[in-house]
Amino acid sequence: MSKKFARVLLVEDDEDDYILTSDHLSQLESHSFEIDWVTNPNEALEQLNLGKHDICLLDYQLGAYNGLTVLEKASKSGCIIPIIMLTGQSDDTLDQSALAAGAVDYLVKGDITTSRFARAIRYALARQEIENERVERINAETQNQSKDRFLAHLSHELRTPLTSILGYTEILLNGNKAPNAESELNIILNNGQHLLGLLNNVLDLSKIAVGKLEYNFCKINLDSFIADIFCLMQVHAADKALKLVMRGQDPLPLVIHSDPLRLRQVLINLIHNGIKFTEQGQVELTLWTELIDNKEILSFKVSDNGQGIPEDMLDNIFKPFEQVEDYISRKEQGAGLGLSICAELIKHMGGTIQVQSLLNKGSDFTFSIDPGNIAGQERALLDFEQEHSLSENLSLAKLRGHVLVVDDIDDIRLLIGRICQSFGLKVTYASNGIQAIEKFKLASSQGWCFDLALMDIHMPKLDGKRAIKELKALGFDQPILAVTAATMKGVKQELLTLGFNQIVAKPINKTELHQNLANYLKLENPAKATLAQPSLITDNKLNSKEQSTQRIIVVEDDADAADVTVLLLKSLGIEAVKAQTAKQCQDLLKNERNWTKILLDLHLPDANGLDLASSIKQSHPDITLILVSGATVTEQKLRQAGIDKAILKPINIEILKSLR
Repeated sequence: MSKKFARVLLVEDDEDDYILTSDHLSQLESHSFEIDWVTNPNEALEQLNLGKHDICLLDYQLGAYNGLTVLEKASKSGCIIPIIMLTGQSDDTLDQSALAAGAVDYLVKGDITTSRFARAIRYALARQEIENERVERINAETQNQSKDRFLAHLSHELRTPLTSILGYTEILLNGNKAPNAESELNIILNNGQHLLGLLNNVLDLSKIAVGKLEYNFCKINLDSFIADIFCLMQVHAADKALKLVMRGQDPLPLVIHSDPLRLRQVLINLIHNGIKFTEQGQVELTLWTELIDNKEILSFKVSDNGQGIPEDMLDNIFKPFEQVEDYISRKEQGAGLGLSICAELIKHMGGTIQVQSLLNKGSDFTFSIDPGNIAGQERALLDFEQEHSLSENLSLAKLRGHVLVVDDIDDIRLLIGRICQSFGLKVTYASNGIQAIEKFKLASSQGWCFDLALMDIHMPKLDGKRAIKELKALGFDQPILAVTAATMKGVKQELLTLGFNQIVAKPINKTELHQNLANYLKLENPAKATLAQPSLITDNKLNSKEQSTQRIIVVEDDADAADVTVLLLKSLGIEAVKAQTAKQCQDLLKNERNWTKILLDLHLPDANGLDLASSIKQSHPDITLILVSGATVTEQKLRQAGIDKAILKPINIEILKSLR
């Protein structure tokens, strides 16, 4: 058994006693000692203040001074080194005085040759080890608390200006206030959103590191969940002319139990990476179930035929701050956090992740999760490319007509066509503007014409903007609807000026597409029309009843962030005013009582947002309180303060629309 090492400070002015004590220390079997010898109180205090020793043996009589003086001064200076008082004779009064002054024990020098001396040394060292562990634990907790406070402050300080940057950019784009700078504004918007994504990743990784990332496990409708991700990611794939495929290998459970937010985060990250590193071809998501250790798990595989990953990098890509792009191409940006976050999220969802890749051939990312008990779940071969939602269960009226669907992406073109066919329409397809013109000419030569055209804007050979000009010049006077992912007001106005009758936003919403088509095509059975048409709100505006009932106070101390939030709310037809302090908010509540919602910043110059919320809830219990913060707040604190909902900065128009 190896000896433990300890450093001893021996305060002794008698050399013979120093030699005797040193000799007996060397004979202890439990420890090996390094001894520092000093002979006077001043040197003793200097050494004790350095805090580098594990134990101190202090002689009571030091020339004209006594050891009690050293003990008292050491205690006052905060010394935590255990001190054993040594004296030449036994004295109960001196014993009590030494212990009262801070000594851990009191020994007569004659006892140095006995087992009591060994026990006293071992006890003092054990006590010091416990104290060191306690101090280290306190320091670690303090550091974690400081880190949490710093991250919360950093999150707030970064998200607040991002609210202004992204919010004012959206206002300029949606309001068509700077038509000549549209491309530059889109660059600002895209880079601002990229910066927000990096910030989210850094904060997520920090929360994971200290075990404070929150998870919310609940039931997930697997079919619609994957379909939503397909609709979102197919737009990104289409931008690079890639095919996005999602399929189930075998019948899958209709419902699973997991964290939808974190599972969505993982899938979007992996699919986005596949799209980012693939120049041509496709990205595919495959799902299946398998039995491992008598437990049925749900597995996912995201495959691409892109650049691949060097073999020597495969062991590092799930580590934080490791960027595959550093070794492949610097044209892609990122902080190298996405895959490490995915690995941690998957682990908390009861699974693992692996990667297989060949350089210039492609990559397969395979991961599994615990889907809960799915043994008795109903299963089906799921068609993820069809959107399944409550709105689709509406009895949509059948339409009459023949439409031309123009899109260069096979999947999207066929998807739109299938939806149109489900409305009772005949469909003809074209993969670009040139083909659309040829289809129109062929129909004209046969003496008929399409009743309507659905045309993508971004296509090779001849895009939608040029195609509509040529079609109009050839005499096509039927409605043409633009299909695009760019639906800002400035873009809409440009397309309407070119001659498009309406804008259909990507990803395609079946009910909204039906509404748009019904504006121009005849109904198969007009008598049933009123049963089939849902009430829709268009152009991001509220109906008049909602406009009259929504009155919101925006409580935000940052003037720019407050102004842009008020402007965004007003663009939605909502009456809104700002208050930059808790007092201003309270004054508004005193003067008027018909406010419906309050958006509360967490950090105000004269109050904490949670404290203000508690006060408002007591006096105005009917007002909906929404906390707006740059850092996440626990559900318990929100409930205690009476907060109805919490949202993270930066705020954008889509978030505000969801609050209605």
